[in-house]
Amino acid sequence: MRSPMRMQRSTVHRPRAVAAIAACLLVLAAPTAAQARGRHGHGAGAAVRVLRLVNEERELAGCDPLTLNRRLSASARRHSGDMAFRRFMSHWGSDGSAPVDRIRRSGYRPAAWGENVAYGYRTPEEVMDAWMTSPSHRRNILDCDYEEMGLGLAEPGDYWTQDFGTAR
Repeated sequence: MRSPMRMQRSTVHRPRAVAAIAACLLVLAAPTAAQARGRHGHGAGAAVRVLRLVNEERELAGCDPLTLNRRLSASARRHSGDMAFRRFMSHWGSDGSAPVDRIRRSGYRPAAWGENVAYGYRTPEEVMDAWMTSPSHRRNILDCDYEEMGLGLAEPGDYWTQDFGTAR
């Protein structure tokens, strides 16, 4: 297993008005051409595998499954691409944007949102193992208030972004 130092702390934002939301879904858009050609064969298959792994963990925790959201996925893909191109890992974009800024720019109107990022993990199983052993990342994955998820993956370096949300 890779060192947790390769992951960034997850971020979570949940206004008080949303604290009672209990459903969880997840929606993922088609991968970019670069993702589809990833050196580890990630492409759309990686998103489906991450979604399956996320929902298996959520089921064990008593949460509803997430659905993939194309807008959250677009936000996550752009952030992963930015990190890979500039070779950095952070929740802050190279333009100074916070996760919620990028999520809103994608057209998603979040009532609640969260983000996990990681790099250097070659497969969905590796990155999910790492996220599940980190308390803050695990908390995002198992937050029953989230309904949707988007996933971004970019090369070089296997930069992963997982955006969570509940729409207004």
